[in-house]
Amino acid sequence: MSTNLPNIPEEDREIDLIQISKKIGDFVDSIFLSLFEGFLFLKRNGIVLLILLFLGLGTGVFLDNNRVSYEHEVIVMPNFGSNDYLYSKITLLNSKITEKDTVFLKVLGFKDIPEIKKIEIEPIIDVYKFVGNDSQRLDLIKLIAEDGGLSKAMLNKLTSKNYPFHSLKISSSKLVTTEGLINPLMRFLNNSEYYSKIQRENLKNIKIKIKENDSIIKQIDGLLNKYNINSKRSNNNLVYYNENLQLNDIIKTKENLIIEQGNNRLENINFDKVIKDISSVTNIKNVKSINGKLKFIFPFLLIFIFLISSMLLKFYQKLKAKYNK
Repeated sequence: MSTNLPNIPEEDREIDLIQISKKIGDFVDSIFLSLFEGFLFLKRNGIVLLILLFLGLGTGVFLDNNRVSYEHEVIVMPNFGSNDYLYSKITLLNSKITEKDTVFLKVLGFKDIPEIKKIEIEPIIDVYKFVGNDSQRLDLIKLIAEDGGLSKAMLNKLTSKNYPFHSLKISSSKLVTTEGLINPLMRFLNNSEYYSKIQRENLKNIKIKIKENDSIIKQIDGLLNKYNINSKRSNNNLVYYNENLQLNDIIKTKENLIIEQGNNRLENINFDKVIKDISSVTNIKNVKSINGKLKFIFPFLLIFIFLISSMLLKFYQKLKAKYNK
């Protein structure tokens, strides 16, 4: 199969090559011309650019020093089902901070009032701690997972409130102290007559459980010692077999009691406050977004504005000269 190519005259081919080479030459010339014009622009405006550079640097340093903000975090654990209570307390406190209600905050014992900007609360997402040893919660998680909405459900506002640990995030314009911020905050969160009564009763119940369990464990130890003595004296295999089955149940009961005692002692520590403060970190300098970076942003911003203005002015002068002809 043959293909018929059009016969292009030799003269036309030479003209095309000349035009292509001319366009390439014009393009190269335009690049060098632009570079030369840029060099002349820098030469004419070098002093102005340096002034803008140092002006932007100085302005950025000044703003960075005056716009310093600090972050503070307190991880808390609400006890006795006080999750909703905790969230309502934080909402109230944040509204008073936003309204700059210094009288209210002073009554609570806050000392670093002018520096406080806001306070927020968010749950620490932990499905394993959320489920714990609660079989009903485990069944609920399985049911949600089957529907494919586990991630969405875990972040749901109603669900997330029930996580055991929550993060309180506070912003301030200056450095704060634990005595002036954290301590008054925790006193405010734990100031509840209702939950304080529940706390006292829970602690009483835990002490009773610990005492009773210790007594039962001692009784079990006595039974085990008695069995050990009797087993050495007895040679009846049938009696030994029956007693061995009972012994396994007793030992299992003792193991469960020991585990329960460990949990009781941990609860005795965790339940010493309605809202238990697990840890706190203060005075973390905020470097998110443009915080602390204005010293780098402002010089380039001022130079950029100057360059755009110069280009627009040049374009305007060209249009003006064109229409005045």
